[in-house]
Amino acid sequence: MSEVLVLVDHVDGAVSKPTLELLTLAKKLGEPSAVYIGPADKAGDAAERVKAFGAEKVYVVDDAATKGYLVAPKVETLQQIAEQAGGADSLGGVLVVSNFEGKEIAARLAVRLGSGLITDAVDVADDGTTTQSVFAGNYTVAAKVTHGTPIITVKPNSANPTEGAGAGTVEQFTPTISERAKAAQIVASQPRKSTGRPELTEAAIVVAGGRGTGGDFAPVEGFADALGAAVGASRAAVDSGWVPHSYQIGQTGKTVSPQLYVANGISGAIQHRAGMQTSKTIVAVNKDEEAPIFELVDFGVVGDLSTVLPAATEQVAQRKG
Repeated sequence: MSEVLVLVDHVDGAVSKPTLELLTLAKKLGEPSAVYIGPADKAGDAAERVKAFGAEKVYVVDDAATKGYLVAPKVETLQQIAEQAGGADSLGGVLVVSNFEGKEIAARLAVRLGSGLITDAVDVADDGTTTQSVFAGNYTVAAKVTHGTPIITVKPNSANPTEGAGAGTVEQFTPTISERAKAAQIVASQPRKSTGRPELTEAAIVVAGGRGTGGDFAPVEGFADALGAAVGASRAAVDSGWVPHSYQIGQTGKTVSPQLYVANGISGAIQHRAGMQTSKTIVAVNKDEEAPIFELVDFGVVGDLSTVLPAATEQVAQRKG
């Protein structure tokens, strides 16, 4: 079977759930090989984690040569691993988590390998055919790379991670990073303040608020915390300064695909729908029964979110108790 590279998404060696989803999808295409680029002292734990979900091989790359720069060093690392594995025509595919960094890495890698690229896939079939939501979510299409190695970025929550131990053979890899790749350097960074909630793009449940909140996100946040959900927002709420841009869902924000999406006080403009309409189950709360969001939902509640959400939060708390 062909080797399929999976770029490991992690924080200090803690492997993200979307990476486990990629390993599950990679099994359809061939033999999964995880590519870990990170601190050497965290590699052991990461290797054990990806092995449990089917990684036959784990390429371990000490990030001493790549950290402190933008994505170019990671692209060169992946390119060199791909070439060592037999080149673009021998690999079964390269799978990357579909976030801002992942999509840039995948695009640059596609150019370097002379291969086709598919972004924001929500499923991958055994023959490499992907399912995508395109044109601001107006169409669902089947697409397949026809030249070179399929390089595919996959949205989080697109698959259920399936355990099944692979060989997990660890191979140390030392890339040769060009000076050109080091041209853009990160000179300062600071950790994001923790909210105690799941990462928005990875959360199984997302509760979002819009213009209808009037700037009061307390009911939205209370309901989200009761469900163990992430909090999101429409562009209108972000532009009004009520919540930070990191909360924004939509065409100019983040794309989410949770099991449950609850939209509160959000009209449902096409820009917002583009970022959430691949959610498995969609619920909306809005005072306007003519709001476009109701055309998209599985369940709709016509009512004031400041009344509906506290009542729903109370019911969740009672059932938990």
